[in-house]
Amino acid sequence: MILYRTAQGLVVERDGRYHAVPVGDWDEVLNQENLAAWLRGLDAEVAEPTPGSLQAPLGAQEVWASGVTYYRSRNARMEESKDAGGADFYQRVYEADRPELFFKATPSRVVGPGGVMHRRLDSKWIVPEPELTLVINRRGQIVGYTCGNDLSCRDIEGENPLYLPQAKVFARCAALGPGVMVAERPIPTETSILCEIWRGDAAVPVFRGETTLAQMKRTPEELVSWLFKEESFPAGCYLMTGTGVVPPDDFCLKPGDVVKITIDGIGTLVNVMD
Repeated sequence: MILYRTAQGLVVERDGRYHAVPVGDWDEVLNQENLAAWLRGLDAEVAEPTPGSLQAPLGAQEVWASGVTYYRSRNARMEESKDAGGADFYQRVYEADRPELFFKATPSRVVGPGGVMHRRLDSKWIVPEPELTLVINRRGQIVGYTCGNDLSCRDIEGENPLYLPQAKVFARCAALGPGVMVAERPIPTETSILCEIWRGDAAVPVFRGETTLAQMKRTPEELVSWLFKEESFPAGCYLMTGTGVVPPDDFCLKPGDVVKITIDGIGTLVNVMD
């Protein structure tokens, strides 16, 4: 099942048919007891939402992120920070029991499907990071999954690890969508994450990369347990789980670039860069 937030209200797609969700408040729906079973009980059919009506699938939830969860990400972070003497930090966190967790965005900084993301103007090396994003209720339970784009300024982070908040948190720095795949069982480790970046009228993407969740060092459940260890989220929260797809070091996003992130079973999140 895929739960969508649209301009006309909430809609769930189930077995190829679309059903209206009678509760209009996203936070209330997200925190329903046994969300999957509740959604399966809905039977009022509606038309398929148009792409232009889709909104970011979140309400009052904060978005958090985890880093260095893939070996490829570890290598990229070590390479970008070696001149600043920070390369060893990423090796240590990759091997440590405690994961890297950081705040990514408030809802106002998140764009939805088709939304325009912001390239931080004081960055000369900014890239998308395609990430499986966990949808977590207030009880710390993973109730769904969505596609996430953790837009990142690699030059700012590489200059000094203490600049991480500036490299990660800024206007329109995150995107989520197109909907939430409601968790009826844990997402398979063979699930594929594909990122394509299209530029101008090119017949092929300027970048294409793919990985699977099997490449993650940590499980989603492990990441959630650390996030909720000394924190609470009254409306629930979202957790980006890191990236295993990293463009080459000479690549930087340009105005008008279109980023497409596809995750098996969820769909494709499309965003444009300003």
